[in-house]
Amino acid sequence: MRVSQKMVLLTCLYLAQGLPYGFFKQALPVMMRDRGASLPEIGLLSLLTLPWALKFLWAPLVDGLGGRRRWIFWLQVVSCLLFLGLGAWNPDSGYGVLAWGFFLANLLAATQDIASDGLAVTILAPHERGWGNGIQVAGYRVGMILGGGFILMAFGLLGWRGMFWLIAAMMVLCLLPLLWARPAKRTVTPVRGSWKVLWQRMRRAHFMPWVAVAAFYKFGDAIGSNMLQPFFRDQGMALWEIGKLLGTIGFVAGLLGALAGGALVVKLGRLHAVLWFGVIQAIAVALYAVVGADTPMLIRDGVCALEHFTGGMATAAIFTVMMDVCAPETAATDYAIQASAVVMATSLAGVVGGFVAEHAGYVVNFLVSGGLSLLGAWWFGRRYPALVAHLT
Repeated sequence: MRVSQKMVLLTCLYLAQGLPYGFFKQALPVMMRDRGASLPEIGLLSLLTLPWALKFLWAPLVDGLGGRRRWIFWLQVVSCLLFLGLGAWNPDSGYGVLAWGFFLANLLAATQDIASDGLAVTILAPHERGWGNGIQVAGYRVGMILGGGFILMAFGLLGWRGMFWLIAAMMVLCLLPLLWARPAKRTVTPVRGSWKVLWQRMRRAHFMPWVAVAAFYKFGDAIGSNMLQPFFRDQGMALWEIGKLLGTIGFVAGLLGALAGGALVVKLGRLHAVLWFGVIQAIAVALYAVVGADTPMLIRDGVCALEHFTGGMATAAIFTVMMDVCAPETAATDYAIQASAVVMATSLAGVVGGFVAEHAGYVVNFLVSGGLSLLGAWWFGRRYPALVAHLT
């Protein structure tokens, strides 16, 4: 498979995963806040991402049963059907059924992510992983913006049903490169899936300490970023304004940041890229503390652009290192363990952010977020050389 084909395939796979997650993380919190939901209630929505945190438990099945391409295809088909069903639901009936629907959507997307990550590890050569992870993060962010900011803007025109049908249609389009791509020849024999394999991978020397470092690296930033939508809403911004801010400035900045981060990982080296991207990300999220309702639009938009840009850079860099420690024969399992830990950390951060913002205010929330982000970058720089040297 040519490099260009790999990049197109990865872009579409991760864009499809970002669509439902973007709606859940960006559009739904704004809609709930507009209906009077409290900040702790919005923060508790992060618990619906539980499948992303626990996906490592069934990752060995994806490694050992069936081809990864087959997993991806059928999971995405079922996800499309689910969103068509959600479109037929009346939101005025309450959030109960909707919450279960999004829990199932997260379960399907998390399982698809296992297969996609395993496929990416095996088709990307080490020198392609910087760009590959930049493409993956960019594609995922495009999906999040389309499913969040773009859908939020389109909600007034399409209505509830049309909104979900649009998400399903975009997911169908993302399947086309998978159907056209030629299957790669197996160079390694996959390990038959079982919990025994999972336990063996987790017991690798230095592996779990590294997982803790990677998870904490993203924890601090998530405390602040999870509160952005209600933060803007409480400043008096209309739903379409929030959608425009995240769907244009956030889209472009996050996309460029992911691509820049993926390219610079190769030039700067893994250690320096992840360390310094983490530092500037910490500064960027802390800058929200100076943004208020009377802040000039140019400054507000500039802070939003900087936070999205640096977030894309840091994410692409840390994901590249996470890919480096995966063994080809257990790639999906190895990566799923690390990714699950990151999701656990960011989900917990969402809950923490909701309570901090409610009881201490947004300013304290963003300062705490920036401080912990800085601490995460420092811890990575301190532990990375010794840990990863034993794992790669």
